[in-house]
Amino acid sequence: MSIWTRISEALAALAKGEGLSALFERLRTPPERSVGFTIAVIALSAKMAKADGLVTRDEVMAFREIFHIDPAEEANAARLFNLARQDVAGFEEYARRIRGMFDAESHSLCDLMEGLFHIAMADGTYHPAEDAFLRRVAEIFELGERRFASLKARFVPGAEADPYEVLDIDADADDAAVRAAWRAAVRESHPDRMIARGVPPEAIKLAERRMQAINRAWESIRMERAL
Repeated sequence: MSIWTRISEALAALAKGEGLSALFERLRTPPERSVGFTIAVIALSAKMAKADGLVTRDEVMAFREIFHIDPAEEANAARLFNLARQDVAGFEEYARRIRGMFDAESHSLCDLMEGLFHIAMADGTYHPAEDAFLRRVAEIFELGERRFASLKARFVPGAEADPYEVLDIDADADDAAVRAAWRAAVRESHPDRMIARGVPPEAIKLAERRMQAINRAWESIRMERAL
């Protein structure tokens, strides 16, 4: 059964009058989490597009890069996107429900944020409305400014992050701690780890850019410290 079929079933189970935000209360455990992750990315992308005021072909293609959509399932994906755009619930309500769905697990929430950044940058421009939107979502997710800066630096040209921010460790940490932080970051980006925390297999490519940033940061610190 494809993830899109499972999403369609989840939508069909909504009671009359319920919005998408109700789904986030029900999709907390595997394998439902992968469905919840996909719905969360689509729903917040729809809200972000509404804040931006425009849905471009580039953004649609960017979404297709993250989640392979079979032509037979395009109607389900479009239905979900439109439901999110039309839902009276605001994006902050979505973000709070999603945070609860993942029990504030920062790695899962960062996975989701990466998908949103990827879509935001699809047209090659990082709009102020998108920045405000993503900052607020990250704030609700309780990711912290350092984590947000690290995420932004991976996607937005000119938003270079300190290599220590990328590894989420203080600059005055000793060599052993920095090395451990690098190894932990690599470990958390492994496909098996990502799938275990609810990222659907279709979206594992989200980690490719993250791994490049992690290894770039480690190499910079390694050279600086002559490790």
